[in-house]
Amino acid sequence: MHPIVIIGSGMAAYAVAREFRKLDPDTALMMICADDARNYAKPTLSNALVGNKAPAQIALGDAEKMSNQLNMQILNHTWVKQIDTAAHCLSLEKEGQTTQQSYSKLILALGATPIRVPLQGNAADQLHVVNNLNDYTAFRAELDQKTAQRVVILGAGLIGCEFANDLQQSGHQATVIDLAEQPLARLLPSDVAQVFQEKLQQAGIGFELGTTVNAIDQHADAYAVSLANGKVLDADVLLSAIGLRANTQLAEQAGIQVSRGIVANTQLETSVADIYAVGDCAEVHGTLLPYVMPIMQQARALAKTLSGTTTQVHYPAMPVAVKTPAAPLTVLPIPHEVEVSWTIETQEDGLIAKAIDANDTLRGFVLLGASAGKQRLSLSKLVPDLIPAAL
Repeated sequence: MHPIVIIGSGMAAYAVAREFRKLDPDTALMMICADDARNYAKPTLSNALVGNKAPAQIALGDAEKMSNQLNMQILNHTWVKQIDTAAHCLSLEKEGQTTQQSYSKLILALGATPIRVPLQGNAADQLHVVNNLNDYTAFRAELDQKTAQRVVILGAGLIGCEFANDLQQSGHQATVIDLAEQPLARLLPSDVAQVFQEKLQQAGIGFELGTTVNAIDQHADAYAVSLANGKVLDADVLLSAIGLRANTQLAEQAGIQVSRGIVANTQLETSVADIYAVGDCAEVHGTLLPYVMPIMQQARALAKTLSGTTTQVHYPAMPVAVKTPAAPLTVLPIPHEVEVSWTIETQEDGLIAKAIDANDTLRGFVLLGASAGKQRLSLSKLVPDLIPAAL
């Protein structure tokens, strides 16, 4: 019997392996990944400075430990070059050698890649992106070697704001740039975004909004960041956090249906038999949700399916806690196809914003401030499931 093969070693990949082993301790299981297969939680990278965690302390286990813990063969530093869906076979490459690996079931946990924008200047290639532990190690290495600590961040989305808060609270000076006129433009109504921005500014974080970066040039040991609005910012370290794009190329080359992500139904099945998709690369039932709670829901459902009980993934209301202690924030994102109107209530230390649809149903919310955050559970119960539990 050929093994169940997981491609990838991120949170989704390890979550599937862990949940499957709870149900089936013996069936052959293999993980194949291009990196070193260290197990860690990627969300911890954006607040590791305040937590005083060095990169070496973030990983929960290396390949050998995880292989033993999960009774799983791990092929790390190995590239999957091609999927032969008819033969249920993978073409692998490691250190210039090509081999073949058969599978019984295949799980695509391919993750997503940071979006990069073309920039001018002699230091345009000096922008860090932090999408994995190796990226973070390189970012921290430059932070640690610089005496001045001015960090310019491209992107005022969730990750950019989290990193800005973490850097500011650990003694750095963070400035965030975004083409949008407000932070968290895809998640917050404008009135809430304004208050959120003000709280971060009060903590010392700078914002340059409604503009973009034209060029980055290096002068001695610092960078000059030229903006479209004519301003020039001085920086010691540069970070890009302008978003992620699902990794779909391998699936597309194999004839698997892709859209914004790898298209999967509510059983997490792709368009090709015996192949499933999970995590940041998976567009499940028309939704791409690159957050922890959806990943865990996917992993539990898929583990049951792989162990013999076909199970539909359940997406209840899944609020996202944004790691910005200077402005405590919880967001329940609104389905992109739903039209809503917002009501906003002022709290002692923040706001409660509710997104109401045409049927007077709560479809999402934003809780800003510690006291507002206490309503997370009660409000979540009022929001319809994004994907209902199977009957």
